[in-house]
Parts: sequence; C-alpha cells; structure tokens
Amino acid sequence: MNNIKQIIATFSKEQQQDFIAYLKKQNKRKDTKNIALFKLLLNENLSTTDVCMTLYGTKKSQAYHALRKRLFKSIIHFSANSSLQNESSIQMDVIKYLLAARSYLQNKHYKTAYKILNKAEAIAQEHQLFALLNEIYNTQVQFAHNLPDLDLNVLIETYNSNKAKHLLEDELNIVYAKMQYELANNTSLNFQTLFTKTLKTFHTDIINQLSFKALYQISSIASTSAFATKDYLNIESFLISTYQDIISKTKAEQPYYHIEVLYLIAYTLFRNKKFDTSKLYLEEMHRLMLKYNTKYFNVFKLKYGLLFALNLNYSNQQEAAILHVKQLVKTTHIDVISKLNLRLSLAMFLFQNNNLKAALQVSAKLYHSDKWYIEKMGIEWVIKKHLIEILLHIELGNIDVVASRLLSFKRNYYNYLKSIKEQRAITFLELVKVYFDAPETVTSPAFIAKVETSFNYKTSEQEDIFVMSFYAWLKSKMYKTPLYRTTLEMITRK
Repeated sequence: MNNIKQIIATFSKEQQQDFIAYLKKQNKRKDTKNIALFKLLLNENLSTTDVCMTLYGTKKSQAYHALRKRLFKSIIHFSANSSLQNESSIQMDVIKYLLAARSYLQNKHYKTAYKILNKAEAIAQEHQLFALLNEIYNTQVQFAHNLPDLDLNVLIETYNSNKAKHLLEDELNIVYAKMQYELANNTSLNFQTLFTKTLKTFHTDIINQLSFKALYQISSIASTSAFATKDYLNIESFLISTYQDIISKTKAEQPYYHIEVLYLIAYTLFRNKKFDTSKLYLEEMHRLMLKYNTKYFNVFKLKYGLLFALNLNYSNQQEAAILHVKQLVKTTHIDVISKLNLRLSLAMFLFQNNNLKAALQVSAKLYHSDKWYIEKMGIEWVIKKHLIEILLHIELGNIDVVASRLLSFKRNYYNYLKSIKEQRAITFLELVKVYFDAPETVTSPAFIAKVETSFNYKTSEQEDIFVMSFYAWLKSKMYKTPLYRTTLEMITRK
C-alpha cells in the first residue's frame, strides 16, 4: 500500500478534487468503494488493517486488494491524462498535425496531407523539435513517390541534416546527465571546470552549436550547483558569456527557453547582489513575455514578479516590493513553487519591515506539514521557513512557542545541517538561543567578540544574500539598529 499512498500524498487539494471527479465519471455502479478508499488513503495515520475494517468490517479482505489495484490503475490513467493536458501545446499541435497527415496519406489524400505536414514542419523547425522533425521527414520520404513535384534528393538531404542536429541534442542530453551525476556525488566541484572536462568526451564542437534549450539545460545544472555551494559567482560569467555567444549566432528564437535562460541569469545576478544588472535581464525577460501575443506571460508571471520584488526589496524599495508581492499572492496560478516562494518572501519582507503581526499572518498560511513542503520545495526551503518563524516568534515574545520551535528544529534538522557541512547555521541558532535566554547580554563586548570568532566569514561579495539577511538580524540586536537598514548596509558593504 505504501506506493499508492506515496503517490496520493503528492496530490494537491485541487488534484484530489479533480481525481474524485474523475472517479465519479468512471464509476458505473453506485456501490463502488474507490472514492472511499482514496479518501481513507489520504489519512497518513491509517494502516492497511484500519482501512479494511472501515470499508469491509474485517481485518483482511480479498475485495480490498482488488479494489486497491483498480484504484492504482485509475491513478495511473488520471496522471497520464493530466500530463497530456499539461504537455507543451506546441509539441501537441505538431503531433496532432502529424497524425492527421498520416491518416490522409493512408486514404490517398496526398496533397492535403503534405500541406498539413508542411505546417507541422514549420512549427517544429521554429522550436527546434528535432525528434518530431525526424518523424515528419520520415513520413514525407515514405510517401514521396505519390507526389512527382517533390525532389526526393532534397528531402533526404534535409532529413540527414536534421538527424545530425538531433544527434547533437542527444549528445547535449548526455552532457547534461553526466554533469548532474557528478554534481550529485560531489557538490563542491567547480562548475566551469566540470563543464569543460565533460565536453572533452565529445568530438563535436558542442559549445559553438548551443541553442537556448541546451543553454537552459546547462544553466539549470549550473544553478543547482550554485544553490548547493552558495557560490553563484562561480557560474555568473559562464552564463552571461555563453548567452551572448548564442544571441550572436543562433536564428532560432525558442522563446520559452530563452525566457528561462534570462530568468536564471537575472536570478544569479540577484544572488550576487548585482541588482541593477539583474533588473536589465529582467526587463528583457519581460519584453519576451509580452511578445508572441502574451503566450508566455502567464506561464512566467509569478517567477518574474517574485524576482522583480526581491530586487526591489534589496535596492531600498521595500514598500514597493511588499505591495508588488501582496498583489501577486492573490493570483490564482498553477505554479505552486512560485506561490510558496512569494508567501515566504512576503513574510520575510514584512519581518524586515518590523510589521510583525502581518508577517505572522502570512507565515500562518504556510500550514502544511514539513514532509509536504520538503517534497514540493526541498529541505533548505523548509529550514529557511523555520528560521524566519523562530525569529518572528522571538520578536513577538511568544516564549513557549520559541522554546518548542528551537527544540524541534534541533531534533529534526541539526543532523542534516551537519551532513552537508553547514555548521554556520547551527552556530547561528545557538547564538539566537543565547539572545532568547538572555537578550541583555548580546550588546556586551564579550558576546560581540564571540560572534566575530564563531563564523568563517566570507567577503561581502562572496557571501550569500539570504545568509547575510539572517546574520543581519543578529547584528541589529548587537548594535540596536533597525533590521532593514542593517540588512542593506551589510549587503552593500564592499
């Protein structure tokens, strides 16, 4: 039963409702228990025995196991249908044209079929869908003898040219996979060195044939590497120089991947505290979002809006940042990750703004379990959420809550922080506890000296902006200065 429960646990509230509606449509009998079983499986505390007793009044039931298998099959069908609905509309359009053309070819409507194939080819070429282009050219070659006007030699040449591009894409996928594997096993690797080393395994000059899609894949690895090491300086020059190379060489727009690359560059620059330059890339990102009849605007609206607000917040425009995020939080959108990031960022902005009650109200809406948030956002996001909440409850004087949260954090996350060699976070929490226990001591020369010797400090240029934001709280207590002003002073110090 564990497998089915693990899958169900990933369903959002909306997906749960959609799946129940799906089951209702599928059910031909009113006494079918699949919906009841699904609702019971949503309860993490119920065992197989509990479920059997509730449904059938007995500890073991053959009917239960048969029902569970049917429910699992329904979940697979539902997930597949949902994936098809969410699949890239561009690729789906090409596939539909291709299938329609093949149907017409089978029925000997050759001219109509080839007009449809030409339309599919134009879309696939624009978006560099090489695998689908292979299918299109194969179909054209197969039926070319039915249209004497077609030059088969030209068609074969086009097919071979596309096959070479498809091979290059496959090689890039291997580069992508190899780099992910290496970084998963050693997060301290230098990204540029790893990239150069991996490329040497191929004879083709891949770097000079990169597309926006390929750069997005590689940039995603770079971003993951930087996130793990908190070293965004390591990837900044690579991302920008490679992007500029592609801009000067490629004719294929690939707007979706182009926008994604611009976002990753803008985000990297933000993490490196280069807010003005980050805003320039965000402006270009926004321009592309509005292009193509706003086709991509809604897709990227929340990601763009959050990064725009983060740049505002750390550029001494906090009121504008708060207003911007408040408006975005109200937006109905399928991008769960951006919605959660927006809410946590709003709580942080309000906390820095000393609007503590409002920050607590926002934080209280993040009510899911840690397990749920770890699956959706990752463990580091959850740790950041807990740190913000602990500091917030300290400021509000919620003594019992703070004591409980500190104990829970130590029990649940200290071992993880030690495993990834993030001793600084543990040290920070220990110093926070000193303030919580005896706030009057943190302004003393002895405590200030202790803080100065407790961390392996990086330069302001190298230090992570979010790490500095937490340190700023401690420093504001030591020197009795406003938190937001202290934060800005720390991140702008050379």
